[in-house]
Amino acid sequence: MMAATVRDALAATEARLRSAGIAEPRADAEVLLAHVLGTTRAGLVIAAREELPATAGVRLDALVDRRAAREPVHHLVGEREFWSLPLAVDRRALVPRPETELVVEAVLRLAPDARRVVDVGTGSGAIAAALARELSGAHVWATEVDDGACAVARENLRRHAPTVTLVRADLLAAFRPGAFDVVVSNPPYVSDAELATLAPEVREHEPRGALAGGADGLDVLRALVAEATGVLVPGGWLVVEMGAGQADAVRALVAGTGRYGDAVVARDHAGIERVLAAAVTGGEGGWIRS
Repeated sequence: MMAATVRDALAATEARLRSAGIAEPRADAEVLLAHVLGTTRAGLVIAAREELPATAGVRLDALVDRRAAREPVHHLVGEREFWSLPLAVDRRALVPRPETELVVEAVLRLAPDARRVVDVGTGSGAIAAALARELSGAHVWATEVDDGACAVARENLRRHAPTVTLVRADLLAAFRPGAFDVVVSNPPYVSDAELATLAPEVREHEPRGALAGGADGLDVLRALVAEATGVLVPGGWLVVEMGAGQADAVRALVAGTGRYGDAVVARDHAGIERVLAAAVTGGEGGWIRS
């Protein structure tokens, strides 16, 4: 790519990504160009008329080729912001999504005085790190069964939330009854049929174990809803992310245990029922309010 200025490079990069069918070519162009220049997306505006260094142009070309081949933009730059925390990301753990911040918001609204919280299947450590930063009086645990994801989480937690206890465990089997005030999770919830329809960035580059939820997408949610009743105190909260169209099924899972109060749901910015919360019966609970 030959570009005289930063502005020219941005326009050319956007055009290349658009022609490759990238969904958000402008945003991705800004992320990649800011990365090679060691600045921010806002910094690109300030530097718009400056000449693009030749070395930056070479690096940008290589990254654009990889993005056009549908490698996730956040894998290319090695970082994704979540809850204003810059998290290291790669193909070993699911890249945190903006909608998952709703899980954090729900916990802060439901249980601001929680003292014992566990993030099940922490992946990159995003939820655990955010909750540890916000719930200053809480001890936060994070569980993860995958070795690669554990390594990513360990790096992020060491950087942003060193007080979090990371445990290599499958769901909640490692914990005693009544151990927690809150159980939170963004579990795998993609059905077998849906896996093949995912964007190449997700289907080919993100860990299948963090996505695949079985035939109906509910295998992990089903187990989590059941196991959480054993480790939550009376009145303790289960807060989970779920997929589009799954809210009624997850409500039914919760009701079927006979151990929770009525489930409540928060919608994401697209209007999708995305986060479900329910309190174990036998104690006081709060509610997500619009």
